[in-house]
Amino acid sequence: MRHNAIKPDEAMTAAVRRVAAVAAAHAADVDREARFPAEAVQALREEGLLGALVPHHLGGGGATMTEATGHCQILARACASTAMIYAMHHSQLACIVMHALDAPWHRAFAQRIAEEGLLLASITSEVGVGGDMRSSICAVEVSGDRFTLEKQAPTVSYGDHADVFLVTARVNCDAPASDQVLVVVPRAQATYEATGGWDALGMRGTGTVGFTFRSGGAAEQIIPAPFADIAAEAMVPASHLLWSGVWTGIAVEALTRARQFLRAQARRQPGVAQPGAARLMHAAGLLDAMQARIRLLLAQFDATHALGSDRPVMTEAESGWPQGMARAGVLNMLKRDVSEQCHEVVLEALRICGMAGYKNGTDFSIGRHLRDILSAQLMINNDRIAATTGTMLLAQRADLGTL
Repeated sequence: MRHNAIKPDEAMTAAVRRVAAVAAAHAADVDREARFPAEAVQALREEGLLGALVPHHLGGGGATMTEATGHCQILARACASTAMIYAMHHSQLACIVMHALDAPWHRAFAQRIAEEGLLLASITSEVGVGGDMRSSICAVEVSGDRFTLEKQAPTVSYGDHADVFLVTARVNCDAPASDQVLVVVPRAQATYEATGGWDALGMRGTGTVGFTFRSGGAAEQIIPAPFADIAAEAMVPASHLLWSGVWTGIAVEALTRARQFLRAQARRQPGVAQPGAARLMHAAGLLDAMQARIRLLLAQFDATHALGSDRPVMTEAESGWPQGMARAGVLNMLKRDVSEQCHEVVLEALRICGMAGYKNGTDFSIGRHLRDILSAQLMINNDRIAATTGTMLLAQRADLGTL
C-alpha cells in the first residue's frame, strides 16, 4: 500500500497531529485492553510517517532527528504506547539510513519502508546475556549467498505486528560474543513462537513478549558495517534522543492537565492563591531544563549527521557532538536523568490535581501517564546505566562540570 506523499517541517508536523488525534481517540482502550494501537499505527502508515527518516530521493520524509523526536513528543501526549512504537521503529530505521544505504539491497529496502509504510522492530535482547545489547550468543550461519539464524529473545516489542525485524547476532559461530552484525529480516522470512504474555503496569500497547525466532534469507541482508559501529553511532543515540521525546511528551501532557486544573480552581476562587502553583513552577522548571538539554544534543546530532540526505554537515569537533566514550557517557546520563525527572514532573502534576488526577475518567486524570512514565527507568535499567557510566567517568581525563 502506498502512502500519501509527505513534506518536511509544517506539513509533516500537521500529519503527526492528525495521527495524534487518532491515537488519543483510542488511547484509553489501548491501555485498558493492553492491545496494539492498530488505528494509530495505520494512520502513521497512511500519512507516510513510518518513512520519516528515509531520504527524499528514496521516497521518504527526509526528516532530521530533531523533527522525529518532536513527532514522538506530540504522539506521547496522546498515547505513550503509540509514541514508543514510533520511537523504537525510527531507532531501527536510523541504523539502515546511517549505515546501509550504500548497499543496493538495503537502499532498495529503505525505499520499500517509505513506500509501503513497513513497521520495524528490534531483536537485540537474548536469553543468557543479561540485557547486554553488545553481546550475542546466537550466530549468523552463512553458506554461499544465504544465511540462517536462530535466536532466543526475552523481549521483543510489538513483534506480532512488525513487518520487519532487525536482529543482532555474532558474525559467525567462531566469533567472540561482541563481534556482531545486524540482520534485516522481513516478516515473510521469519518464523517465531511468542513466549509469555504482556499484562504490564504501563506502556500496555507495546506488547513486549519473548520470541523464539528463526529466519533465513540472502546474505546481502546482513548490514555490512560492524554492529559495534551501528550501535555507537546510530542505534544508541537515536534511541536515547527519541525516547526523551516520548518521556517529555508524557510529562508535558500531565503538567498541562495540572495547569488546567489550577486555572479551573482559580476561576472558582478568584483572588485566592492556589497552593499547587509552587509545584507547577518546580515541575515547569524541571521540564524546561530537560528540553534545553535535549535540544542541544539534537542540534549537535543533526549538525553532524545528514541521515542519508544531502544536507551539509560538520565534523564532530565543529558541531560539539561528543565522541567515543564521552558520547556514551553523555547519552547515558541523558537517559537516566530524563527518565527520572519526567517521573518527578508527572508526580508533581498528580499532587497538583489531587483526587481529580488520581481518579480515572476525569479531565485531569494522571494515572495512565504515571504508569507509562514508570517504564522509562526500566528500559535499560537506570542502576545498570549509572554503574556503567560511573566507571566510564573514572577513566575520562576531561574535567567534570566545566562550562
